[in-house]
Amino acid sequence: MEFSGLIRKRRSVRAFKEREVDDSVIREIFEDINQAPSAGNLQSFVVYVVKNVKIKKMIAEAAYGQDFIVQAPIVLIFCADKKRSARKYGKRGENLYSIQDATIAAVYSILSIQDHGLSSVWVGAFDEERVSSILDLDKDIRPVAIIPFGYPDEEPEFPGRRSIEEIFKMFDGNDK
Repeated sequence: MEFSGLIRKRRSVRAFKEREVDDSVIREIFEDINQAPSAGNLQSFVVYVVKNVKIKKMIAEAAYGQDFIVQAPIVLIFCADKKRSARKYGKRGENLYSIQDATIAAVYSILSIQDHGLSSVWVGAFDEERVSSILDLDKDIRPVAIIPFGYPDEEPEFPGRRSIEEIFKMFDGNDK
């Protein structure tokens, strides 16, 4: 699919069919995620892949009862690897670049998922400590996004967007 069409078609889906995703498709999505740019090409993130229903239920509870997480056949949890980035960039790497790396990778995931005829939703509302505990994460690994995905069982309406003029502000420095 053409990129502009892909991003305009994508919607946050919170209802998934009871249909498994083929391992070869999952592998292609992982390959796409692996192409995400990162600070210093460090790829200072790790992605946890959850298929186990019991674990998905725990994640949904940690995400304040967002039960559609359980319904998705696959849940990706994008985590910043703070130590990996800090080795090269210090505190800025630990507190910013690692988070940016993980979120850029998460964006690549939702675009690749869409391109493969599947759907996803970005979940940012969750108890970080509970998710860390469920996944038994090291203190230097920080969960930043949960992406449940699978075959959609709904077609959400276009939610609308702010106007281009409202978002983009021309700045040429002449106003100072």
